[in-house]
Amino acid sequence: MKPRHQNRRLAIFAICAFAVISGTVLLLNALSNNTQFFYNPSDVKSADFAPKSSTVRIGGIVHDGSLVKGAQLDVTFGVHDFEEPQGIILPVTYSGILPDLFREGEGVVITGQVVEGELIASEILAKHDNEYRPKMPEKISNQTGR
Repeated sequence: MKPRHQNRRLAIFAICAFAVISGTVLLLNALSNNTQFFYNPSDVKSADFAPKSSTVRIGGIVHDGSLVKGAQLDVTFGVHDFEEPQGIILPVTYSGILPDLFREGEGVVITGQVVEGELIASEILAKHDNEYRPKMPEKISNQTGR
């Protein structure tokens, strides 16, 4: 027969091991449900495209001359790959306020769902390089006319 303190140690060890394993399983399950994969516009337009989740994240450049503002806050534009400016253009539809840095010819990261070859965006992030400097206000003397 084993001493009582040894049985208690085994029980505590078993409870701790169960808690760690259960926590790991719950964490991995939660992470797998919230994954978003990053794609290029040419990947999405390819015939064999099959997203691994319902929400995808796409990065590219806003195609020059493709920005069309509709009624209210509706916007449509095209996005192409970073490396191929004359490549395949993915149409994007978005309803909401665009970021301040959003411009044609600039990089964007778009989160949304692909529906029949078109991206219905739920979030748009404008990208900028590490040399970005916000516009500084002019001197007060220039504003007052002195």
